[in-house]
This record gives sequence, structure tokens and C-alpha cells, in this order.
Amino acid sequence: MRRALLFAFALFALPAVQAADLHPFSASYTADWKQLPMSGSAERSLTKNDNGSWTLNFKASMMIASLTETSVIQFDKDALQPKSYTFERGGLGKAKKINLDFDRTTNKVTGFENKDPVNVTLESGMLDKSTYQLALQRDVAAGKKSMSYRVVEGTDVDTYDFRVIGPEKVQTKAGSIDAIKVERVRDPSQSKRITQMWFAKDWGGILVALRQVETDGKEYNIMLLDGTVDGKAVKGS
Repeated sequence: MRRALLFAFALFALPAVQAADLHPFSASYTADWKQLPMSGSAERSLTKNDNGSWTLNFKASMMIASLTETSVIQFDKDALQPKSYTFERGGLGKAKKINLDFDRTTNKVTGFENKDPVNVTLESGMLDKSTYQLALQRDVAAGKKSMSYRVVEGTDVDTYDFRVIGPEKVQTKAGSIDAIKVERVRDPSQSKRITQMWFAKDWGGILVALRQVETDGKEYNIMLLDGTVDGKAVKGS
């Protein structure tokens, strides 16, 4: 259950962007766990800074846990380049903090995961656990059918793979939205978990829903409550 909740928090609100550019946005989500009497909410926003960088903020909370994430990103020549990443989790077992700095002059990612030092070689295209969501969002909007990202998780680095399943209409709190279904690709011999996401065809491809099934059968779903892209409210039919 702990891993399921943390994954939900991490993907409550994938950002709203278009393939050719970044656009400021805000989004709110609700969450429901089928086997447990609990619900949660999350908010995410993308804003452009005076120096040309972008800040991606995320906050999630529910009765037993809270989580915050902030990524500062440089958008250069159609590429997302993380500059810094912070993560803090409270409740739901052990608290956790991550602070990362991405230094392209030394090609190093340094910082801390709790008290453990981080010193990772910065690979070309490497992302943090928040910025990869922005990359996924843009790649789906650009029409890609399969995606793979190298992600710094703290002291560890992992590869996240995704594939596009096809178009579907999704009933959200903001109305009926034409969406593109995407699935996380995992080795079935290593994990039986299922992660499915639906991105809007319009509204810059904002995430409208997510379904997660854990190895123990526990299932939860998140759904778009409301959102804005370039100051315009997201509305379905």
C-alpha cells in the first residue's frame, strides 16, 4: 500500500504542455482507493521564472500522508534540463527528503537522500522524478508510441519505459475528454504491477486519469478535478 500511495502522489498531476513549447498550467486531482476508505487530493503547477527557467511544483495530501516536490528546469532547444530537485514526504511510515543539484559543467548530480550523499554521473537526457513526467507528457502530445527515460531517484538511477495503447474517451470531473491511453512497461517476471494513464488529446495533453493495480490486487484511481492551461479552464464535452 505504501508504494502504491507514493506512486499515486508522484503521478497525481502530470503537467499540461504542447510538444513545441512549455505553457504555464495548474491542475487539481482527486483520488479514490477501492479497498480502503480514504481519499486524497493533489495540486501541480508550472510557472516561468524571470530568468527564463521553469518551476514545477507539486503538493499532495491525504489523511495519513503528505508530499511536496519542486523541480527547477531549463528548457533549451526543445530539451528539458533539470537544474535542481527537492522532495519531502511526511507521514505513512518513514519521512524522506531528497535534494539534488544537476551540474552540467562537471556532469554530476550531487546532493542527499536523507543522510546519504548522492554523487551520480549526469548522463545526456537524464531527468529527475518530477521532470520525467513533463517529458512523458510532451512525448505523448508529439505522437510518440514508446518512450524511455533515465531517472535519478536519489542515490539510485532507473529506466522508466512507457508505451501508447490507443485513443479512449474518459469521463472526468471536467467533462468527457478524448484521451490517449499510455501504459508503464515492466518486466512481468520482475513485477506484476499495472500502471495506466490517460492524456487529453487537447489541452496540451494534460493527464486526465490514472489507474494503478498493485501486486496484492489493491487498486486506486485518480481523476482530473479541474485545471487551466495558459489561464484557460480545461473543459470536456
